Parts: sequence; C-alpha cells; structure tokens
Amino acid sequence: MAVTGAGLEGVVAAESSICFIDGEEGILSYQGYNIHTLADHATFEEVIYLLWHGKLPDKAELDGLKKALIEYRPIPKEVTEFLASSKKAIPMDVLRTAVSMLSLYDPQAADNSIEASTEKAKKLMAQTATIVTTFDRLRNGKPVIDGDPSLSTAANFLYTLTGKKPDDVMQHVFDVALILHADHEFNASTFAARVTAATLSDIYSAATSAIGALKGPLHGGANEAVIRMLLAAGDETKALDHVREMLNTKQKVPGFGHRVYRTEDPRATHLRAFSEQLGRSTGHLDLYLTSKKIEETIKQLKGLNANVDFYSASTYYSLGIPIDLFTPIFAVSRMAGWTAHVLEQYRNNRLIRPRAEYTGAPVGQPWVPIEKR
Repeated sequence: MAVTGAGLEGVVAAESSICFIDGEEGILSYQGYNIHTLADHATFEEVIYLLWHGKLPDKAELDGLKKALIEYRPIPKEVTEFLASSKKAIPMDVLRTAVSMLSLYDPQAADNSIEASTEKAKKLMAQTATIVTTFDRLRNGKPVIDGDPSLSTAANFLYTLTGKKPDDVMQHVFDVALILHADHEFNASTFAARVTAATLSDIYSAATSAIGALKGPLHGGANEAVIRMLLAAGDETKALDHVREMLNTKQKVPGFGHRVYRTEDPRATHLRAFSEQLGRSTGHLDLYLTSKKIEETIKQLKGLNANVDFYSASTYYSLGIPIDLFTPIFAVSRMAGWTAHVLEQYRNNRLIRPRAEYTGAPVGQPWVPIEKR
C-alpha cells in the first residue's frame, strides 16, 4: 500500500460539486461562483440556497427559504432549559450538545430522505444561531430576545445577541462574513460530517460530528487566538515584539498560513477591508493598524499570508461579539456548508472507509505466557 501525505494532505477523498479551491491561484468558489462575486453581490440566504441546490434561487425560492428560516428560529423549551443550566460551560461544548439535543424534539429526526433532511437542514441553519445568542443572553443574566421576522439571518443574529438592531454597515459586514465562512471543501469538520453521514446516520448526528471537529484549536479556534494575542500584546510596538519572539521560538502565529492556499486567502481580502472600515466607525482602528503591521512583518520574515481567521478576529471584535463566541459563529455560518455536504453524501452514498499504512510490530508475534513476560 502506498504511503500518503501526513494528515491526508493532497489526497482526493471524493467527488463534490459544492466547492472549488485553487490554492496556487487563491481561488475559492461555491457551485461555480467565485467567492468575490458572492461577497460583492449575494446575501447569506442566497448562498445557503446555492450550496444546497447548486443554483441561485429565483425570487419565489428565496422567499420560501427566508420564510422557513424565520419559522424555524425558535428552539425547543427543553433546549433553552439546558442552555440556562450551562451558563459557565465552554460555548462550543454547549453548542455541540444543544445541536445534538435538537434531534430529540424533531418529529422528522428518523427520516433520512432527501426531502426530510433538507427540511432538517433549514432547522439547523435557523436554530444553531438561536442557540448561540440565547446561551449568551442567559449566561449574562439578560432576557432572551425573540427574533425579528423583518430581519435577515445576519441582522437577526446581531440583534438577538446584543439587543440592538445593527446599522446597515454592521449588517452588511456580518452577512458577508457568514458568506465567506459558509464552506471550504473537505476541511476537517466537513469531512467529519460526511463520514458520519456516509454511515446513513441522521443529519443532526453529522452536524454534531462537525461541531466536535470545529472545536479543535487547529481548525475553528484560530480567530479567537488572534484577538487574544492582539489584546494581550497591547500597542503596536509590543505586538510586533511579541510576534518576533514567537517566530524566534518556533511558535505558530495564529491567523497565518494555510494547508491549501499558497497565496492570499481570498476571504482575507474582504475581511481586511471590513476590519479597517469597522475599526474606524467603532473606535477599534488600533486593532486594524496593529494587525496590518503584524501581517507585513510576517510576510517579510516568513513569507506567510494572512488567512481568513486573522482579520475576522478584529472584525468580530468591532461588531461587539464576545471573544468566546467567535468559533460558535463559525459554526453558524459553516452549517450551510456542512448540511450541503451531508445532502450531497446522501444523494450518492458510499461508506467512507479508508485504509491505513501499517507500521506496527511484525505480523505473527508468538504468544508468551504471562509468567514469562
């Protein structure tokens, strides 16, 4: 058996029509649409539909999806009670458990047909966001805010999280941020979801598997690490000294480099601009300026480019989002991609069962009685 790259690097595991990445050219596209085109023109709801159905929705289709996402926003009271009892828990642990709980109160939970799974995908999209905002309100002793049916997914999230309806700039920035994080081919969490779905387990189980993978600091937690680094370092001079020390001691600087991209992460292009724009309007321009200097320094010293996590950190912070919700928000967005991949797996399923290159002791070891070991 041929030895492959560590971590399955460069290994093609399956065919998919959902997402295309060219790491050498810095291209990311969803169902054939370049991420820059979508960031400039689409709404997050349009992107959800695109990922699931392979085409942009017409007005009736988009209105139908929006209506369903609004209808499914409320979560079961039992899930709310669980959130209230878990105020001191890690948000990603709470989210993982709460998403799994949703299946207990869904009458379609055992129906794995494409039709039922698509409906459950809509519920997951709507209710994952509600779980995150409800948990944050409860743990801070604030009243839970019912969603506003007049607001988009992005605007409603910010409203039910902060209690304030976002202005047009904040709404637009967060909407595009959700688009940028919606899918990224066979990343660890998406692959975990597909492996679970390939056993013909239900979509809630697949989503729970994905959240478990996303929780790991090598996958979903990088932007949280970035903002903590920026805030701990203080001013620009201290931050640059801190980064140089990290490089000198062979530590990984969060938010730089990527397993796929060898040029700029196309998602970082938009988030860099948003970081500056929001920084100016919210009084956090220092975070953007320090980030820009760190980016220039690491590019000069190591030739590494900023990835999606680097500027999403200061962008989310300027939106007033608590730091430990950065990764749960990643899940809110990536649920669109996870569910798209699960639906694709169901449509043409084959159990995912790779092989391993054996490196153990020679086969056929003799048995040694316990008294002689």
